[in-house]
Amino acid sequence: MPDTPAAPVARPTPTASGALSAEDGKLVVLARGARARVGAVEGAAVRDQDGRTYAAASVALPSLTLTALQLAVASAVAAGASRLEAAVVVTEASTLDGAGHAAVRDLAADAPVHVAAPDGTVLGTVTQ
Repeated sequence: MPDTPAAPVARPTPTASGALSAEDGKLVVLARGARARVGAVEGAAVRDQDGRTYAAASVALPSLTLTALQLAVASAVAAGASRLEAAVVVTEASTLDGAGHAAVRDLAADAPVHVAAPDGTVLGTVTQ
């Protein structure tokens, strides 16, 4: 997804292999599934304060463009979430898009956002 000038990309800090919790590992599986199901550019999943999860794929229509992370956050908010515990983006990019990052930060200043490759390998984590 193209980045907007108002939303710079975030570079993830490399994560040690196997460093994800089991719950965050589930988010990787959900995000990969959302991406693969529709052949999207990226997939994402988030977990809210109650442990509920929401997965989404990127949307690119003539009248609407959303990153997968924006849509996953929007789905969580529409279901009543007020805080996020963690997020995952599965993408071929090596950075986290600024718009998705900003959407997560709207609900949680400290939630980790893990960036994973399409094969599920976690490339790194954005914590700021």
